[in-house]
Amino acid sequence: MIKKILLISILLSLPIIVSAVEFQNPLEYETFGELIDAIIDFIFYIAVVVAPLMIIIGAFYLLTAAGDPKKIGTGKNIIIYTLIGLAIVMLARGLIAMVESVIGVKIGG
Repeated sequence: MIKKILLISILLSLPIIVSAVEFQNPLEYETFGELIDAIIDFIFYIAVVVAPLMIIIGAFYLLTAAGDPKKIGTGKNIIIYTLIGLAIVMLARGLIAMVESVIGVKIGG
């Protein structure tokens, strides 16, 4: 009987012991909005760096095509898709800023 009471008291005291444990935040962001804002900024900066490189690669395909319609098409597609992707990234960032100004609440940090 004493073993059962001891076991029950130990099991009932575990939540109190566990709740005393504190974890440090490994991120520098305090809220979920700040984290999302940091991820969007990261994607934006990567896109701004990668887009000119992809346009240069597409131009290289166009210059070295030597009349090959497949290479010309590949070069055009690379440039078009790069510009579309860059426009999407820019519009996404602008859309977030517009929504923030309309509702009057800062989404990120």
